[in-house]
Amino acid sequence: MSSTNELDPELRPVVDLVAAAAPDDPEVAGVDRLRADYAGFAAVVGDGPAVGEEEDVEVAGPAGPVPVRLYRPVSSSGVPGLVVFLHGGGFTIGGLDTHAAVCRRLCAGSGAVVASVDYRLAPEAPYPAAVDDAWAALVGLVGRAAELGVDPDRVAVAGDSAGGNLATVLARRARDAGGPALRLQALVYPVCDLTHDADRYPSLRTNGAGYLLTAATMRFFADRYLPDPARRTEPDASPLRAADLSGLAPALVVVAGLDPLLDEGVAYAGALAAAGVVVQLERFDGAVHMTYQLAEVTGVGARMADTVVDAVRRALS
Repeated sequence: MSSTNELDPELRPVVDLVAAAAPDDPEVAGVDRLRADYAGFAAVVGDGPAVGEEEDVEVAGPAGPVPVRLYRPVSSSGVPGLVVFLHGGGFTIGGLDTHAAVCRRLCAGSGAVVASVDYRLAPEAPYPAAVDDAWAALVGLVGRAAELGVDPDRVAVAGDSAGGNLATVLARRARDAGGPALRLQALVYPVCDLTHDADRYPSLRTNGAGYLLTAATMRFFADRYLPDPARRTEPDASPLRAADLSGLAPALVVVAGLDPLLDEGVAYAGALAAAGVVVQLERFDGAVHMTYQLAEVTGVGARMADTVVDAVRRALS
């Protein structure tokens, strides 16, 4: 981790480039433009390390098949564990291709099979569609463990941003449903409270502009994902609002010092710990939202991604 919360010098060119190209107002740009911009960003951040095999499969979902991309390690001593990965993008943008590099790095470094879930996006499929698809994918993949060649007793969930939100919601659902048993929830700058209350989480103001993700964009995403503000306190939307966080899988919570979501991520780690959950909180000062996807082109991105790899490897060993 860097020792100050000044922008990491390696991130400055990326922040400047995105600031020059990104629309000032997400409401004016619209969903299609944001999706195209995000796909373009992901296309220039590197492919990640080689893995043994990549395979696109489907699992049964509540509204039809849910696409899943499997990443298999080059070699494995015994039956590998499974990581169900949920991509970020405000529940509105992103997909299998935008997070391919981080999934390859996670697979190659951990020795686990990584299953990246292409859940439905808002506004076409608003809340709780993403939650329901993610849950169907977790249950379906673990149920097909023998067919897929993974160990059903060594399973983790992981995700960044909106995907971190979905990952921890899955951890709570798994607790309440009596399984699948999870060894880890790895949450990278997770969305933890869709109310986006800047009085409660001051980083929404202090980091709300100038660092890739803006507070305005987060509000735009929330309005598409869950248009009814009255429902945004539901625990499947805002994990920090859950009445009971006890008994969840151990958690890795990674936060970025210059992220609008910094304070809610720290607050969620604290809430988990207060509920008796084993928590590893890792703060990367000088980092911004989306740093996790810059592992192939920046040192701070590599350190952040490898923090996730190490935690997953230990949990599934």
